[in-house]
Amino acid sequence: MMKTARAKPPRRAAPKKPSNTGQKDPVGVYCRVRPLSPTDQECCIEVINETTVQLHPPDGCRVNRNGEYKETQYSFKQVFGTQVTQKDLFNSVAKLLVEDLIHGKNGLLFTYGVTGSGKTYTMTGSPGQGGLLPRCLHMIFNSITDFQAKRYVFKTDDKNGIEVQNEVDALLERQKRDNQPQVVTRTPLSRQKPETEFADMINIEDGCKVEEIDEDSVYSVFVSYIEIYNNYIYDLLEEVPIDPIKPKPPQSKILREDHNHNMYVAGCTEVEVKTTEEAFDVFWRGQKRRRIANTQLNRESSRSHSVFMIKLAQAPLDADGDHVLQEKEQVTVSQLSLVDLAGSERTNRTKAEGSRLREAGNINQSLMTLRTCIEALRENQMCGTNKMVPYRDSKLTHLFKNYFDGEGKVRMIVCVNPKADDHEESLQVMRFAEMTQEVEVARPVDKPIFGLTPGRRYRNQAFKDEPEEQAVIEMLIQSFPAIPSCELLDANDDQTLPRLIEALEKRRRIRQMMAEEFNKSITSFRSMLQDFNGVVAAKENMAQGKMTERERTIVSQRSEIERLEKKVKTLEYKIDILEKTTTIYEDEKRTLQQDLEVQNQKLQRQLSDKRRIEARLQGMVTENAMKWEKECERRVAAKQLEMQNKLWVKDEKLKQLKAIVTETKGDAPERPSREKDREPKVPIRSISPSPVPFPGNPVSQPPHDPATPARLQLHRRSNSCSSISVASCVSQWEQKTPQHKTESKVCPNRRRLEPESARKYNAAENRTGYQTSSIQAELEEEHLNNSVTDLFCLDLISDLA
Repeated sequence: MMKTARAKPPRRAAPKKPSNTGQKDPVGVYCRVRPLSPTDQECCIEVINETTVQLHPPDGCRVNRNGEYKETQYSFKQVFGTQVTQKDLFNSVAKLLVEDLIHGKNGLLFTYGVTGSGKTYTMTGSPGQGGLLPRCLHMIFNSITDFQAKRYVFKTDDKNGIEVQNEVDALLERQKRDNQPQVVTRTPLSRQKPETEFADMINIEDGCKVEEIDEDSVYSVFVSYIEIYNNYIYDLLEEVPIDPIKPKPPQSKILREDHNHNMYVAGCTEVEVKTTEEAFDVFWRGQKRRRIANTQLNRESSRSHSVFMIKLAQAPLDADGDHVLQEKEQVTVSQLSLVDLAGSERTNRTKAEGSRLREAGNINQSLMTLRTCIEALRENQMCGTNKMVPYRDSKLTHLFKNYFDGEGKVRMIVCVNPKADDHEESLQVMRFAEMTQEVEVARPVDKPIFGLTPGRRYRNQAFKDEPEEQAVIEMLIQSFPAIPSCELLDANDDQTLPRLIEALEKRRRIRQMMAEEFNKSITSFRSMLQDFNGVVAAKENMAQGKMTERERTIVSQRSEIERLEKKVKTLEYKIDILEKTTTIYEDEKRTLQQDLEVQNQKLQRQLSDKRRIEARLQGMVTENAMKWEKECERRVAAKQLEMQNKLWVKDEKLKQLKAIVTETKGDAPERPSREKDREPKVPIRSISPSPVPFPGNPVSQPPHDPATPARLQLHRRSNSCSSISVASCVSQWEQKTPQHKTESKVCPNRRRLEPESARKYNAAENRTGYQTSSIQAELEEEHLNNSVTDLFCLDLISDLA
């Protein structure tokens, strides 16, 4: 059977447009609870179910600001309790990322949490309990072991790309590396025995394997290991010559952007590995160089963010399935980044000073930048804004900005410690995780179709396993009749040649018969191929028609989906506006309610003050009323005494007047002489008792003179009239009587008291009006009594006259 000419590799077909354009997946956030250490008695985190955990404050801070006991619940995609194994965690979180890596898609997995919460254990593991990183490596190599390319067939360049070399160049490269002095990084580790430190970590008994793998491609794995320390990037795999006199510090690396707008670390060492042991040995060598320190919270606390990157390069075989296509555009590169973040911690708990304090500040700053970027992405997606995401504020976020922009899946494992001392930090971690899972990342595109016939590798191997053409010819020759002996014994031998001719003729006939059968088989096979080609062409036409219809349907459905998505975005925007409006109205309502409560409280205080003032005024009014009543009673009593005194004086006047009248009528009307008339004749009066003294205004009594009771001298009107003038007697009596002095002393006091009493009455008139009216009535009654008494005296005098 003749070999066919090797077909030229087909040109790369235009990449098929991804069918999942516009679809997004949320960031997968998982929670892992660390077992409580024996020294910690109080547990502040409780696993409610497979997706929910509950945080309750410790005994020292059980009371909230408003005095209530506050417990909070947080939901995740999945929650792993204290009894979960590393295998279960890997199968739930990292297995899908490894499958996407082999299918040409990127992935990012990072652990986040407080110092001492189990992040490094989750990522690396312990002897006998391998973490996520060794399990990912084991699954990758367990899947591509039979399809790996030879060493140095794939070669990295300085621009984050992969080049393909032919077999000769790869062989020369291997020989060149083998002839060089053996360095730790260039020693083929597949022949070496792994160190005892990590031998148990990579001893995975139940190795996972990706079932659906492209068997017509070859694969190669490159690993790199970096750390971000104090916002500087350092290569943990870089071999620096050791100078014992003046050692050089490690040089920091810079970030650059390739032609596909992906970020990468320029000058980073990428090591090609062929086994799990070799890859984990590279990781362990870089792990020893990682910066750790002893703090109050962790004896080996990570002081930097470590990033272990697994880069998988795959390229299709040629049409014969023997060699790799020598086209760089056909190479597919996918990357899985495993990030162990440094712990977020408070400096007052770690008691950090000096360099440790600066390290903690840079760690918290980078984590705060990550939180700010997540918040900006969430706000842009939920509110429809176009706010700039500050990726460049930190090397950590700047390196992985492509993943959040749709270059792969993002998974986060939140590690928490349930002890009471970490309650505040765990609360902040939970809030950040709850916000992170609301961010949606664009789904990565599907692997492009190259248009090569599948099954090339095994088909060529089957052809190689068939017997060669010479063997087939020998089998055919052996099936022919045997050729008789051709030896001629003598010249007259006439049997040998006829037998030989007959055998040859028989062989010729058999050959012709086989050729005819072969031609018939070829004709029938050709007809069968033609029929099959016709059927295939018909089926292809039918499939093409169905595909066209399906594409039309897909286009219409896609347009409908786009329309519905726009409608959904519009409705979401309206809902967002309504929610904001509702929030504004609720805030205004809350403000108005608070103002109303303040006004009600103010009004209640004013009412209480008014009642208190009214009660005080009522007491004052009552007190003043009682005082004025007592004062009025005292004054009325004083007035009564004064009136009694006045009545006594008037009685005395009447008695004296009666005495004068009786004396005048009893005497004979003699005409005295002029000399006797000129002598004063004073009537003798009997001594009257003194009046009752006035207690309020004491009246000064006139001095008692025994010579006072002289008779009043009566004047006549003329010399011829012997009768006594009553008017003159009364006037003289009034001039000599003590009543004049009494009235002159009482009346001024009365005049002096009246304005004061009037002012007091006017001041108290608004409070008690009845006291003023009663006092005024008494004064009027007194004045009336005085007037009546005066009139009575005048009438009496006129009658007597």
